[in-house]
Amino acid sequence: MPLPTQFDHEKLEVYQLELEFLTWVTDLLIEVRATQQPHLRETFDQLDRASLSSLLNTAEGNGKRATQQRARYFDDARGSAMECAACLDALVAKRATTKLRIASGKALLIRVVSILCKLIERFDGAALNSLPTESRTSRRTSTRTKPGGYEHG
Repeated sequence: MPLPTQFDHEKLEVYQLELEFLTWVTDLLIEVRATQQPHLRETFDQLDRASLSSLLNTAEGNGKRATQQRARYFDDARGSAMECAACLDALVAKRATTKLRIASGKALLIRVVSILCKLIERFDGAALNSLPTESRTSRRTSTRTKPGGYEHG
C-alpha cells in the first residue's frame, strides 16, 4: 500500500523527532499538572509554547527557498528546543519532577538540537558561499580603527 502524500518537512528526521518530543512533553505536562503543585503554570505554558515553536519553525523553515531564511528558521527552532531543555530543568528545580523522569525528553532534545545545528551550518554556509568573494571577505574581517574599537567592513 503506497504511503500517503507527505509535505517535505514531514520527511525530515528532525521534524519527526520534534513530534515525538511534543507527544512526550504533553504526557509529562498532564502527569505533572495532576499533582496540582502551585507556581508551575508559567513553566508549563512556556514549555508547551517552546515545544510547538520548535516544530513549527522547522516546518516553516524547510518550506523557505532562500537559504538564509531557512537557516534563520532552523536557528529559531534550535533556540526553542534549547528553551524546552531549560524548562525541563526548571521543573526539576521546582521539584515538580525528577531528573530521571526528564532524561528521555532531554535525550530527544539533544538529537533535535544536533540535527538543527547541522542544518543551520549547511544553509548558513551555503548562503555565505553564494555571496560575491568581496562581500564574503568583508563580512569575515574587521579592521582596527582605534585601541579597543573595531570598524566592521
